[in-house]
Amino acid sequence: MFVTRHPWHPEDDLGSRDAHMRLALALARQGLGRTSPNPSVGAVVVRDGAVLGCGTTAPAGGAHAEVLALAQAGAAARGADLYVTLEPCCHHGRTPPCTNAVIAAGIRKVHVAILDPNPLVAGGGVAALRAADVAVEIGLGATAARRLIAPFRQWVLAGRPQVLAKYAMTLDGRIASHSGDSRWVSGPEARLLVHRLRDVSDAILVGSGTVRADDPALTTRLPDDPAPHHALRVILDSQGRLPLTSRVFDPSLQGQTLVATVAAPDPWRRRLEDRGLAVWTLPPDSSGRVALGPLLSRLAAERGVTSLLLEGGAAVLGACFGAGLIDHVLAFIAPKVIGGQTAPGPVGDPGRSSMTQALPVGRLRWLRVGKDLAVWGAMP
Repeated sequence: MFVTRHPWHPEDDLGSRDAHMRLALALARQGLGRTSPNPSVGAVVVRDGAVLGCGTTAPAGGAHAEVLALAQAGAAARGADLYVTLEPCCHHGRTPPCTNAVIAAGIRKVHVAILDPNPLVAGGGVAALRAADVAVEIGLGATAARRLIAPFRQWVLAGRPQVLAKYAMTLDGRIASHSGDSRWVSGPEARLLVHRLRDVSDAILVGSGTVRADDPALTTRLPDDPAPHHALRVILDSQGRLPLTSRVFDPSLQGQTLVATVAAPDPWRRRLEDRGLAVWTLPPDSSGRVALGPLLSRLAAERGVTSLLLEGGAAVLGACFGAGLIDHVLAFIAPKVIGGQTAPGPVGDPGRSSMTQALPVGRLRWLRVGKDLAVWGAMP
């Protein structure tokens, strides 16, 4: 499923003989955006080439993939093999250790794609299995599995979400006309891909300028999915000046909205909180706007946000690039020219004073999306 939502990750890196790990990876993709702060994991129980049970990590607090696959297999799991995209956990969190369930089920061998980067596990799960005379093989499907848990890895090791900055611009680098009109820079296929990215992201971040200019709902709308995932909407409004009639403040919207501010008026704050919206007061940066580093750290710690889709606008993108908070960038380039010296570009202040200071973008990939060109890259 994930390959249809996100073109930058190949479905897997396995040969034809590795169908069972391929199935486990596909199961893991189904949970993306729905399990945080836990990583989405896929597990498959196999005996004599026949699949006996499958599992995808349930939302946080629910059963892990291994437990679900073993429950589906039942007594037939004894003497079978288990294929799992991430090392089974060996510690008590919201659920008991998965290693206990694997051992109790009588699994003969566990095929683990990658070790868990969580210091609470980090090889301990494999050690516990081997100590119980369960054979373990590590590395099958490792490249694809590592991509799938990249946001979790950053969350658990760095304490902040992985950030993907997305924007659409014309061939001459404009995100709107000089009058502010921006509907639409990109085509319908590109906009559909953005909704697929929202579907697998924990949160979306925009500034007050985007809300004021476009009045977006920031929900997920997919024609082939009647129940998509709606990412947490994070709205930056340092002084609390957005109209309370803005669509993102509508309590009937699916999903949740969180407003980050520095000095919002108390009446404005209370009106939002009365609607069930969360309002956070954060320290200011040097320009008096919400300091983005502390915001991302708090989103990770208090909301379990591991992946964040940054949808702009130019001031927020500029601040995030300037603070070194962007991990990946996705630019949609539309085959049109709008011109205008005052027409805005995608990344605002702060900027670099010379080309030698320009931020390099690596590991580039590109894709035709309708009439547009999508370019993806990784920041250093």
